[in-house]
Amino acid sequence: MLSEKLKNYTLILASGSPRRQQFFKDLGLDFEVRLKPIDEEYPNRLTHFEISDYLSQLKSLPFKNDLKVNDILITSDTIVWNDNKALGKPLNKKDAFNMLSSMSNKTHEVITSVCFTTTSSQKTVNAVTKVTFKALTEKEINYYLDHYKPFDKAGAYGIQEWIGHIGITRIEGSYFNVVGLPTHLVYKTLNSFVK
Repeated sequence: MLSEKLKNYTLILASGSPRRQQFFKDLGLDFEVRLKPIDEEYPNRLTHFEISDYLSQLKSLPFKNDLKVNDILITSDTIVWNDNKALGKPLNKKDAFNMLSSMSNKTHEVITSVCFTTTSSQKTVNAVTKVTFKALTEKEINYYLDHYKPFDKAGAYGIQEWIGHIGITRIEGSYFNVVGLPTHLVYKTLNSFVK
């Protein structure tokens, strides 16, 4: 399988997200985690998947001079696209409350881009999943924020948590993409790296 194909490569996951790290374990892949901080800023002219594509590529830049010939660096970024604007990680509880309120009783998109970088090439893929929330009450939003503190998540929620169980009425596309990684695309793209 894929892990056998990749045995001569070193997979480097540049993500501190425990969810993304678990996905790589679930895919049966050997990898190492390397982290380098970066300011996640992007030009205002970018919209939709252009934002997450740009940020996933930006995250690869600090590693550029460190990569060896058989290294495959994987960087990624997730945004929530709602009302024609990107929602990243909330600044505080008030910001998180406003984000969830803005998605109440509506459909938004979760976009994750994954960038694969080697010494000789770079490829970026992305997935878009449509998620619909029921009408959320203030009480429900506050309960979720107080008990789950989703301040490290784009759009201020985790689909796998309480708010997802009680609030999401419809999903179109990859569930795992909403959790933080389109695993089917990662698997497919890594397979294409090694013939």
